[in-house]
Amino acid sequence: MTSATHTYEPGSAEERRREGNGGRSDDGERLARALGVFSVGLGLAQILAPHGVARAIGVDDDHEHRKTMRAVGFREIATGVGLLTWRRPAPFAWGRLTGDAMDLAMLGRAFSSRRNDHNRLAAATAAVAGVTILDIITSQRLSRAGNGTSAPARRQGIRVRNAITINRPPEEVYAFWRNLENRPRFMAHLESVQVLDDRRSYWKVRTPLGTTVEWTAEMIEDRPNELISWRSTEDAQVPNSGTVRFIRAPGGRGTELHLELKFDPPAGAVGATIAKLMGRGPSRQVENDLRRFKQIMETGEVVHSDASIHATPHPARPPEVVPNQLTGSASRGLEPQNGGFE
Repeated sequence: MTSATHTYEPGSAEERRREGNGGRSDDGERLARALGVFSVGLGLAQILAPHGVARAIGVDDDHEHRKTMRAVGFREIATGVGLLTWRRPAPFAWGRLTGDAMDLAMLGRAFSSRRNDHNRLAAATAAVAGVTILDIITSQRLSRAGNGTSAPARRQGIRVRNAITINRPPEEVYAFWRNLENRPRFMAHLESVQVLDDRRSYWKVRTPLGTTVEWTAEMIEDRPNELISWRSTEDAQVPNSGTVRFIRAPGGRGTELHLELKFDPPAGAVGATIAKLMGRGPSRQVENDLRRFKQIMETGEVVHSDASIHATPHPARPPEVVPNQLTGSASRGLEPQNGGFE
């Protein structure tokens, strides 16, 4: 399989190179990225497991402390996303310093309670103090590079480009792709697609955050066996557009499928960054979808590894043989499941 994926996400290094933004020092950029990942990870832990974080830092696990922990977690995620996605992140670096001061103040007050573990509190205070030093260094370097003087600028949306070679003629590849009822077979995140008329369709998609988003898409160009272009309507929960081209591969090797997508991710930059950190970013999702599409076109089925079929330890055995919906023949493995990003 030949596949090439290019993803331009908000604030990425590749985007800054393409836009000529060379003012930021390499050290400041690396520190900002590291602190951004740290902030998002810490924030997720504080929101999803506030009791565990409270015990780890020596704070008594009660209702008020959990509320405070979750509030701090949301602050951490917002700051981390800013560091990772904004082209001029110096204000977010200084914002981390403000948060550090608040955290140190809260840890200081926690020492007054006998219910708290003072040894763990001391260790947590030392850790926050160390991170504060990194925040100071990062803020200064980013500001010296001129990133704190301009209004923050951010990309609108995410672009993904992917190319794959399929050993089938363009006419066959186009016909299968054009039939929207086939999409859930290879798009794992797609819950359903309903054809409304010749040009419009209604989509339900599950996001990396576990929520479902819906929109109406309209076809804006359809050249049989060559190109399909579409875009969402103005009221879409996830504004998106895309183009797929079907090019006859040289040497009789089938079809080169070129896909380009642009969309604003659910939950904005927060959703995109969290998905990327979870290994479920848009480029990986598109690559997986097209890999399944290639397998269906070439073999009539999606090939699953034994590990992907069984989620828990199990005796080694072949997967169940099920009828193949494309060819009518028997095939091994499970058909693609709707819902969820792989």
